[in-house]
Formats: sequence, structure tokens, C-alpha cells
Amino acid sequence: MQFNLFSGLFGLVIFCLDVWAIASIINTNEKTSTKIIWILLVAVLPVIGLLIWWFAGPKANYNR
Repeated sequence: MQFNLFSGLFGLVIFCLDVWAIASIINTNEKTSTKIIWILLVAVLPVIGLLIWWFAGPKANYNR
């Protein structure tokens, strides 16, 4: 029971971080094709894609 709770909580955290990463990717000044590639990477490989985006991906520009 406790393992299921932990894995469910871990999955929820990863899902929330992926949604945040995708929203940040959408708010960048990159070309649409670049955004689509990054979104697909994060969506298809949730944990690895999130890590790759964190270190190498485009960051959102909130100071418009």
C-alpha cells in the first residue's frame, strides 16, 4: 500500500512538472517548430525530457 502511494505521488509530481515545462516552452521566443520538438521530448520522455529541458532547453520569457 505504501509503495503505491509513493509511486502515485511521484507520478503526480512528474506530471505537474511536465505541464509546467510545456507551459514554459510555449512562452519562449523560439520558432514554432523548435517548440513542438521540445514539447514532444517532454511529453514522450517525461523524466528524461524534463531533465534535458531543464539543462538545455529554451526558458520562458515572462518579462515582455
